[in-house]
Amino acid sequence: MLESDREKYETFYKAFSQSIKFGVYDQYGMNADFLKDLLLFWSAAEGRNVTLHEYVAAMKEDQKAIYYAAGDSLSHCLGLPQAELIRDKGYDLLCLTDDVDEFAVRVLGSYEEKPFKAATDDDLGLASEEEKKAMEEKAAESKDLLEKIKADLDGKVKEVKLSDRLTKSVACLNGEGGVSIEMYKVLKAMPNAGDIPMDFVLELNPNHPVFAKLSTLSDEDRKQYAELLYQQARLMAGLPLDDPAAFSELVCKLM
Repeated sequence: MLESDREKYETFYKAFSQSIKFGVYDQYGMNADFLKDLLLFWSAAEGRNVTLHEYVAAMKEDQKAIYYAAGDSLSHCLGLPQAELIRDKGYDLLCLTDDVDEFAVRVLGSYEEKPFKAATDDDLGLASEEEKKAMEEKAAESKDLLEKIKADLDGKVKEVKLSDRLTKSVACLNGEGGVSIEMYKVLKAMPNAGDIPMDFVLELNPNHPVFAKLSTLSDEDRKQYAELLYQQARLMAGLPLDDPAAFSELVCKLM
């Protein structure tokens, strides 16, 4: 049906996609190979649902991975700051909007020898050796400032570091370790989830004018900017503000 009547298959898939995706993820991926070619994900480049085979067939010659963003809506996925470099490179981005999507993709690991890479992964594999060296030098130059910002946030993040994936946005928030923020939100929403710890990492764009501004501020002003950037990053990640009233007051104060 997928090949003979695409429209009919997409209607079928809309009704049963959750079961197919859960089948990929269930029992440690026992049926993943059987089901993987039935999967459809929204393609940012195509503006439609595509199969994994269609995505790989359309990949640019220099593209080494299948890139995806997970979120609770298409607009969330397409607006993730972490995806800016991927899209600037002209690579397609798969949008994963169902709770089970990222779990299923991680079980698959790769497709047609192309590894899956989340926009939020630590290393997207897109930087050249020269770019990596330049970023290391910037990080060394900014070490004291980054440590001050971490201290300003008083335990809200485990690390503050420079990011090479941000090209337009000033900041983004990621989870540390193997669990992404989207997976964390799914786990937190489960019945009897209890307290699930999550270590956050605040990434800053060293080429953004706001970052340059941070080094010129007084300790008190820098602390306010750090809080503003952190709360904005939470919003972009689809996380609630720690204190909406305090955030609103801070925005008004800085305006």
